[in-house]
Amino acid sequence: MFYSGISDEAGQAIETQIKAHQELGWSHLELRMVDGVNITQLSDEAFDKVYAAVSEAGMKVSCFGSAIANWARPITSDVQVDIDDLKQAIPRMQRMGTPFIRVMSYPNDPEKPIEEAAWRVESIRRMKLLAKLAEDNGVTLVHENCSGWGGLSAENSNILLGEVNSPALKVVFDTGNPVTYGQDAWDYYQKVYDDIVYVHIKDAKKVDGEDIYTYCGEGGGYVREILGDLLGKGYDGGISIEPHLAAVIHTGERTSDADRLYQTYTEYGRRLMKIVEEVAPDRTGSR
Repeated sequence: MFYSGISDEAGQAIETQIKAHQELGWSHLELRMVDGVNITQLSDEAFDKVYAAVSEAGMKVSCFGSAIANWARPITSDVQVDIDDLKQAIPRMQRMGTPFIRVMSYPNDPEKPIEEAAWRVESIRRMKLLAKLAEDNGVTLVHENCSGWGGLSAENSNILLGEVNSPALKVVFDTGNPVTYGQDAWDYYQKVYDDIVYVHIKDAKKVDGEDIYTYCGEGGGYVREILGDLLGKGYDGGISIEPHLAAVIHTGERTSDADRLYQTYTEYGRRLMKIVEEVAPDRTGSR
């Protein structure tokens, strides 16, 4: 088991992202945005600089947090955009030795929604295309329980993976998303457990119908219970933080206080490690 984190929630510059993880004593980070640009969409020159900085720091990249099939790309969007993103990401992942790239499975179009049956068929069709491309190139798509047909329920997630039927499509389970989607995190986790290869740690609670993000273990995401169960069963993959305390990318919320961004991120990491020490003292793992 090792710790990681969606590092742009610590700061926009790659140097700041690396510094936060080094302060925590972690050897991995999950790259999503650098200077406001997704890792798959950086220019080659900008990516070279990121690669050099990560390599010089002696760090590893556990996952790419792509925008493929995410909340901003509804089922009516052009699938070629996602194919091109993946084609751009693959050589970068191979260069960095990164096994996973986070994807979703296409939300319905809020302005021109299609029927659920058609949404299901098209989501599965598109994910088959992406999984084939990933499989052919030795990388793995990790589907997050978030925006998209496959994130509507644990049952949908299992149907999606079953229909696509590829070793290159697995699950990244996010502990906080079920809370904000009105689902039960423990129930969702149990139903998709067999396909989990990577974990996002987020937590939240509902207050008067509003989503309030919290430090891990303080919301309704069953963080302690899920980590205890996972680690007790021998999970040996990445546990990656996504605090959402000072930056919520999908809503455009980001504090202008760079110090607060950094401090809440590192404090979140410390609290995660404390939880792991409490629920699985013999599984503290590498950092």
